[in-house]
Amino acid sequence: MKEIELTELQNPEYVLVGHKKMKFEELINDYTKLKQTQKKAVKKYLQEQSLKPYQAELIKMQEYLENNNKRMIVLFEGRDAAGKGGTIRRVTRYMNEKHYRVVALGKPSDVQRTQWYFQRYVEQLPRGGEIVLFDRSWYNRAMVEPVFGFCSEEEYENFKKDVVDFEKSLVRNGTILVKIYLSISKEEQAKRFAKRQRDPLRQWKLSEIDLQAQDKWDDFTNMKYEMLKTSHTVYAPWTVIRSDDKFKARLNAMKVILNAVDYDDRNNDLDFVPDESIVVSGAREIELMEVQRIKSGKFTD
Repeated sequence: MKEIELTELQNPEYVLVGHKKMKFEELINDYTKLKQTQKKAVKKYLQEQSLKPYQAELIKMQEYLENNNKRMIVLFEGRDAAGKGGTIRRVTRYMNEKHYRVVALGKPSDVQRTQWYFQRYVEQLPRGGEIVLFDRSWYNRAMVEPVFGFCSEEEYENFKKDVVDFEKSLVRNGTILVKIYLSISKEEQAKRFAKRQRDPLRQWKLSEIDLQAQDKWDDFTNMKYEMLKTSHTVYAPWTVIRSDDKFKARLNAMKVILNAVDYDDRNNDLDFVPDESIVVSGAREIELMEVQRIKSGKFTD
């Protein structure tokens, strides 16, 4: 249908739409909102379509791991609303459900609290030919638990001493370990929290701890720095992905995961190089944070 040029109308105060009388100005506003919604929907559709070649590569990677009986762990860490769940859903969307698991553990039981801290995570480690994706992992003890006082100072210090050897043992025994930290800005996190509060389909995502995340922003930043300093190693490095743009974060997370495995039949027509404006190594992130602290007296991200 040919669009009506607004300049051709005589701009009446009211118009008849079907059997409903509407103000002309309201009709124009509704039309403008509809056009904007359509544009957003088309953009999102095109973005999702552009992920599919990489999702096809993830299937190849999964088949390679299965055929060669290899184990893979992908950790997704980051602040609340950084996009961990949405990224994991895109990564696993077309994978064979028999050969991957997504693990998002709740708070430990009374029995688990008496066990070695890593024990309940060890129970979730992959078998041969399987990928396990952690939506938060043992690094809860590096950030969330100390910030909110869910662990003692001694437990936190013991974790820092143990985690390096724990991950070194995993890698030495043949597990492919990918550690991704999704880094969201304070402003974007506030926007996403506000959207969750307004949207009844998203309100379940907003917990009491989430509501305190903005007030404890600096505390989380300090713990992030300590986590990277302690656990970014040659054999188990961190990759930091800026996640204010959800699509770019998801795309680059896929690239990082694919680049961790030398699987068969890789599509050489695809660009597997991560966007350097989005993806930085853990070592580089430490350097950037230290520069911030020198210039401002504190970390600013």
